[in-house]
Amino acid sequence: MSRPPLPPFDEASAREKVRLAEDGWNSRDPAKVALAYTEDTVWRNRAEFPRGREEARRFLERKWARELDYRLIKELWAFSGNRIAVRYAYEYHDDSGNWYRAYGNENWEFASDGLMRSRHASINEHPISEEDRKFRWPLGRRPDDHPGLSDLGL
Repeated sequence: MSRPPLPPFDEASAREKVRLAEDGWNSRDPAKVALAYTEDTVWRNRAEFPRGREEARRFLERKWARELDYRLIKELWAFSGNRIAVRYAYEYHDDSGNWYRAYGNENWEFASDGLMRSRHASINEHPISEEDRKFRWPLGRRPDDHPGLSDLGL
């Protein structure tokens, strides 16, 4: 299986890869999202360390069962060869209706077939009021005309 765009990345292909990753995660479909990773993918996500595509899929199932109405924006930070660095923010609420915004950075490394081999995430979050939300598009893909992180001052 191949997952274009393929490394080595130039600016256009790195931006496309970031947007495709954002679109996938905004689908909140763990099985679909997991297919973007190698069978032996290695992750670091806060205090969890999924190993392999199946553990990544289970991690995503747990994540989206807790993080309701999840909406994410990713932005390219840097790229070189088969690596991409992104910054991102996402908003969600818990099952009690409390809203949060999480901020993070990820370092990605890709195999030659375009599947992600490693994902290292650093994330922090804070509570926000419903009125302070900035990500208000219908669930799913962020509309092309919705501002990105820099445009939103995030």
